[in-house]
Amino acid sequence: MAEVITFGCRINAYESEVIKEKLKDYENLIIVNTCAVTGEAERQCRQAIRKLKREHPECEIIVTGCSAQINAAKLADMPEVTLVLGNIEKKEIEKYVGGIFADKKQVSDIFSDTVCDDYLITGFEGRHKAFVQIQQGCNHRCTYCIVPYARGKNRSVPQELIIRQIKKLLAAGFKEICLTGVDICSYQPSLSALVANILEQIPELPLLAFGSLDPAAIDDKFIDLLNKYNNISDYFHFSIQSGDNEVLRSMGRRHKREDVINLCNKIKKIKPQAKFGADFICGFPTETETAFENTCLLVKEAGLNKLHVFPYSERSGTPAAKMKQLPMAERRRRAAILRELSEE
Repeated sequence: MAEVITFGCRINAYESEVIKEKLKDYENLIIVNTCAVTGEAERQCRQAIRKLKREHPECEIIVTGCSAQINAAKLADMPEVTLVLGNIEKKEIEKYVGGIFADKKQVSDIFSDTVCDDYLITGFEGRHKAFVQIQQGCNHRCTYCIVPYARGKNRSVPQELIIRQIKKLLAAGFKEICLTGVDICSYQPSLSALVANILEQIPELPLLAFGSLDPAAIDDKFIDLLNKYNNISDYFHFSIQSGDNEVLRSMGRRHKREDVINLCNKIKKIKPQAKFGADFICGFPTETETAFENTCLLVKEAGLNKLHVFPYSERSGTPAAKMKQLPMAERRRRAAILRELSEE
């Protein structure tokens, strides 16, 4: 079986399982499924590629994922790399393995992609929880984010395909299903309708969980589902990024700090045992010391339990990269404070 090395998000983890199943008959082949959410993530991917080639000189290395989509030339220049495949080509990776190409870069315009992969996986190696892709891409343009340029436009997996995938994973023995995607709250026609459909058609599903949720897109219909079904997970993870309204505005986010507090309170009324996680960026260009203090206050006011904290990393091609930057040492200092708060 080809070895698949995965960096980044849950959607990459799902896609890596697809790749493993498609390439199960191949040997001396390593697939590196990359992340590009920060410059540091890309650096780590390149570092791993060099190490893999040193340790496995006999293996061909194919690089795919988000870093491959937006920085194909840089990866193709690496002597360790045999082939670079974009996120569209990733969906048909079996067609590229063993091929001979004049150009090491096989990367299409991601905004031309209109469908999601319809491959049904049979399981997740070494995991008790299975991820199910429900959508791809993102139509929002947060000023710090490069992901839409790596993943393209919002597009949804048909409901009947999602139902089939969940039933297949339940038959394989998985007890928890986590719906994942780049921006799952933008699922069409609606995330609430999809969740209701899943729980009505598969009442035997032990536990349904969610990837990162956008606080601006959680409606009352979703909250009502928490009251109706008891097999929805007690853990909710939100993409919050900041607890200061001015910073949120300059980030291009669609929620305010009050929205997060109100949302957590609504969920707590229905599920007193609920736990909340959140993503935060520290040291965004417009974040003052007072703005950072507002983020720390939000963690307490909303009762956030598990934080994913990142010092801001400017990405070339995004509006925020053109703003006046805070010193990296200050970004890291604030991130460390917020992580300590999470531990408390």
